[in-house]
Amino acid sequence: MYRVIDVRRSGDRYPGGEPEAGIESLHAFSFGPHYDPDNLRFGAILACNEEHLAPGAGFDEHPHSHTEIITWVVTGELTHRDSAGHESVVRPGDVQRLSSGGGVRHTERNDSTEPLTFLQMWLAPIDPGGDPLYEVVHGIADSTPYDVPAAGAMLHVRRLTGGERTALPVAPYVYLHVVRGEVRLGDARLGPGDAARITDEANLEASTTEEAHLLIWEMSR
Repeated sequence: MYRVIDVRRSGDRYPGGEPEAGIESLHAFSFGPHYDPDNLRFGAILACNEEHLAPGAGFDEHPHSHTEIITWVVTGELTHRDSAGHESVVRPGDVQRLSSGGGVRHTERNDSTEPLTFLQMWLAPIDPGGDPLYEVVHGIADSTPYDVPAAGAMLHVRRLTGGERTALPVAPYVYLHVVRGEVRLGDARLGPGDAARITDEANLEASTTEEAHLLIWEMSR
């Protein structure tokens, strides 16, 4: 396997959503009408969608299957309801996981009076099917990785202060997304919404001269 750092810019994401309904989406991977056979997945990641919902806007009930869906709220509050009877409000610092198993339906809405921005990441499970599962971990800390064993993946949250460095995991596949701030990765500078797809790279660090917020996926496949 060749060592590669593939930087993808926020401005290169595929636009989507329904702006007239208060929904604006940016897709990092091939999605919906934006089919790109060269950008279907990276490691276990099938999608990394940046969603912006105006107050009162949301996604009506729709199905999912054979997907691990991880949601990270950047600003605002996300209301989740699903056909298995779960209902919750997800806020910044929380990690929401919906394992869709053989099939589940859910809705996602901004029921607050403030704009909502969240990231939703879809991962392919190692063994598709099974019963749907749901959980929310409130206020996840930087030192507590979130494990998604069904996908052979682990999410690391990094909130850096100015002048701080963080070592990236050593794994066959690492996906870094900049939520806010700017970081240096090797010879590249990454800003908000930028991402790096890293293959088989060891001893790599991200550094910053300002406050920055990163989501980093460590994947075994």
